[in-house]
Parts: sequence; structure tokens; C-alpha cells
Amino acid sequence: MNPGDRVRVERADQTYEGVLLPSTTGENLVVKLEGGYNVGIDRDDADVDVLETDVYDIDAGETDEESAVEFDPDLPTISLISTGGTIASTVDYRTGAVTAQFDAEDVLRAVPDLAGRANYRGRVVANILSENMTPDVWQELARAVYEEIEEGADGVVVMHGTDTMQFTASALSFMLETPVPVVFTGSQRSADRPSSDNVMNAVCAVEAAKADAAEVLVCMHATESDDVCALHRGTRVRKNHTSRRDAFETVGRKPLGEAAYGGGDVEISFRRDHAERGESDLDLSPDLDPDVELLKFTPGTDASVLDLAAGEDGLVLEGTGLGHVHTDWIPRIEELVDDGTTVVMTSQCIWGRVCDRVYDTGRDLLDAGVVEAGDTLPGTAKVKLMWALENSADPAETMREPLAGELTERSVPWE
Repeated sequence: MNPGDRVRVERADQTYEGVLLPSTTGENLVVKLEGGYNVGIDRDDADVDVLETDVYDIDAGETDEESAVEFDPDLPTISLISTGGTIASTVDYRTGAVTAQFDAEDVLRAVPDLAGRANYRGRVVANILSENMTPDVWQELARAVYEEIEEGADGVVVMHGTDTMQFTASALSFMLETPVPVVFTGSQRSADRPSSDNVMNAVCAVEAAKADAAEVLVCMHATESDDVCALHRGTRVRKNHTSRRDAFETVGRKPLGEAAYGGGDVEISFRRDHAERGESDLDLSPDLDPDVELLKFTPGTDASVLDLAAGEDGLVLEGTGLGHVHTDWIPRIEELVDDGTTVVMTSQCIWGRVCDRVYDTGRDLLDAGVVEAGDTLPGTAKVKLMWALENSADPAETMREPLAGELTERSVPWE
């Protein structure tokens, strides 16, 4: 019995048939089922029959040589930057889970549909799952994107885990002035699953990186079907579902554009004004202040929770509705402001904007020195405040001004 054999495994009252995959332990069997999913089984509890031998070349496509992609002078050059995440993951046969292991060159081998669309340069900034992302990595990534564009890349695709992609996209939106598209993409489902979205997302992201919108974008499935990817502005996007392929949405309006996917052909279109290719000069402002907290108000939470922000340079609050907290919080907030903490108010609501001039609580918050962030998303507001504290002479005023499409003059849904 060897990897690549087709086997039948009986365990308790269950029977599995599929292709035996490599396992990193002697205690477990890993079998790829007919439907494409993998199952891990304890060897001691299993009876195994080999149905066919060598039906699948388990090492096909693997090589110790670097991948070589022929240069075509008629094609644009796209830089693929990997930070890890599900789009760049493989199965860990010790646990049956997926782990970030691929570099950018592996992605080219894993997604042959990318061939012929561009000339590619690969670069690895990190190899982590996105829950392990940090501001330090944001800064390293921003510098890497800057260098790739400076060296002639016509567009950049950043492969990133989906759970914190919106934060990283926001960070680069503030840190970078870019003359070319910088497109984040990822995968909700790993490549070993038959419902994986990695191929379509990667292809659409490359095509978006060749397009006109010289902004930081997020390219992910727009529907559950393999028909179109949405192109979200990096500061207005939010992951709104744990596992659906169309988990990402632009909050408060439709996405900036879309990539209609017709198999080999991808059509890029934009529906709203955007920065055009070549409109801005390349610039980098990577400094961030890490001493910023994001705190969500909920009924019954004692004001003492604000002690978490004591000594911090910034605090973003997710208030109720128009941007309120319990009145017991206001004296403590005023103390924080007096001690030099910039306190910014956002709303827990998905749509709409903060307005602290309607009710007495809001007016008292303004008197205490709270800064309204309009319709800036809470996570985006945190990243923006981290940037503003290091790059603005008046961070409070900067939080009231739109910098990268994060703050709109008025809320107009479905525009």
C-alpha cells in the first residue's frame, strides 16, 4: 500500500474509497475521496484494501527546479507577492488542516490559468495565516510593493489570507501612493477542495492588476457561482461571512468594479470614479503608530474597560447607531483625551454614518473631545489613526478628511 493507490478503508460502520495520499505520521491515513475532499483516519482503527495500484502520480508536477516562465515583451509585468493564507496553502497531512506553505512561484505552478496573461515576478514577504498578521508585516509589505513598482511592475497582486485582508488593504491604501493597481486576493476554500475559489480569484486579480484603476483593490468572488469577481476599494471592504465564496462586500454601496469571468476571458469594468493608471506619482509613507486600540461598546460594559486605552496614543470606539456609548463612559473618555489620547467614534452599524449632534449623549461626547469618523469602517478607522498619528500634524483633523476613499461626503447606498 503506497501513496497513489486507490483504497477502500473500513472504520467502525463507515467505508471510504479514494486515493491514498502521503502522510507525515505513521499513525494516520489520508485519503482523497471521489468528491475531492480529504479524510484522515487512525490506522489502528481501519481495515484497508488496495483496489488499484499507482492510479495517481502523487508527485506529478513536483520539481526541485525553479519554475521558468518565458518572457513575452508584448505582455505587462505583474508582481505576485505572497503573504500566505488559504490561496497559498496546502494540506498538512499530520493534522488534516491547511497551512500556508506556497511561495509565489508555487502559485504559478498551481494555477496554470495564469500563463499567457502577463510576465510574472514572484516575491515572498511572509508565509503566515492572516490571523498572525501584524503592523510590522504591513510595513514590510508596503515597502515590497513600492520596490516592485519602482522596478517596473505594471501591477501588483498580493496574495493574503481572507480573515484580516481588509485591514492590510486599508493599511496599504494609506501608506502608498501608487500609479498602478495593487490588488489583494485570497481564497475562502483551499485548493484541495472541489469548490475552491483560488483559480478564479487569482486570474481575475491578475487581470485587474493590468487594468486602469491605480488604487488598492480587493478582488474576490461576487457571487457563489464562478461568474464574476467584485473589485472592492481597499478602505471600504469588509468580510461579512465566515465561509461563503462571496464573503466580501463593499459597505454602503456597490463595489468599485467587477471582473466578469468567462473561463479564459476576463472583462474588467468600473462603475465609479477612480484614480487612473499613471495619475499619481509613486510614494511611500510607511510609518505607523502601533499604540492604537479598537473597542466595541455593548450595553452593560463598565467604563473601566476604557482603562485598556490608558497611555495609548489613539482609541477607536464602535459606538451604537449614530455613535453613542453609555453616559457613564463620557467622563473617562474626557480624561483620556486630556491625557493626550486621540479618541475617534465610529458606528457598529454596517451602513450609515456617525452623527453626534442629534442627541444629548452625542453632544456630550463631542464636548469631551471625541472625533467623528463619519462612515469610516471601524477597522479602517483604526488603521487610518495608526497612520495619521505618525504622518499628520493634526491627526484629529485628518480623521475627518477623506484620504483613500474611506470616508464619503454623504452616504449614498448602491451607487
